[in-house]
Amino acid sequence: MSGLGAMCLAGTASVGLSSTAQAQSVPAVPQPPMPRLARTHEVVSLNAVQTTRPRVALTFDDGPHPQNTPWLLDILAQYNAKATFFVIGRNAQRYPEIMRRIVAEGHEIGNHTLTHPVLAQLGDGNVLREIDRTQQIVWDTVGAVPVTMRPPYGSFSHRQMNMLFQQRNLSTVVWSVDPQDWRRPGVSVVADRMVRGARPGAVILAHDIHGPTIRAVPQALQGILARGLEPVTMSDLLAWPHWGPRGLRYVSASGHQHRG
Repeated sequence: MSGLGAMCLAGTASVGLSSTAQAQSVPAVPQPPMPRLARTHEVVSLNAVQTTRPRVALTFDDGPHPQNTPWLLDILAQYNAKATFFVIGRNAQRYPEIMRRIVAEGHEIGNHTLTHPVLAQLGDGNVLREIDRTQQIVWDTVGAVPVTMRPPYGSFSHRQMNMLFQQRNLSTVVWSVDPQDWRRPGVSVVADRMVRGARPGAVILAHDIHGPTIRAVPQALQGILARGLEPVTMSDLLAWPHWGPRGLRYVSASGHQHRG
């Protein structure tokens, strides 16, 4: 992997993308059948990436949220920071314009299941149905298929991770930095935890469904950038091909074109 490797979860073998801003829109054209992911790497699972490049992955779970996600996108644009959004399929289906804006602005979409269940309690068939339905929703909405999956609550056995990789070529991504923003410890606490955990290859977890988390992001970004670290997408952190649709043009309400 060009001198860069995935740091796997313990015991798991590596066998193996303003509230005031205009939302982006894409022409309603029929999509071709959803492509099956090709085997392009051997990363079954990871919680961080081994790299000397000064990069971190900002990741946001559980959205998109109708107010918080556009607000977050405004902030990320101000700092020229990129992130990966692990979306819940039902939310992605509910807010397609936000999904298209995420992609048009250079961020990545990851799979966070259709309904946010505890995957470790499900059989393989139900796990794959949760993930496959979300893959299809994302493909139908933005014209690209997620290449990573984050299990809700991080609850996914090593056997399941291998099953998902073998059956769907999807890598399981958890995290190395957890600010526990869902506990709402306070804006400054969340920002400080994100900054203190930031180091080359870190995968930082947060949730764009919580307003206090969004308020913490500017302070966190300032601290991360001050450390000389660049926030990038998961695929970019892993030095995989840049994630996103190929040749798909997004047109904003103001008429500006964006190409995926």
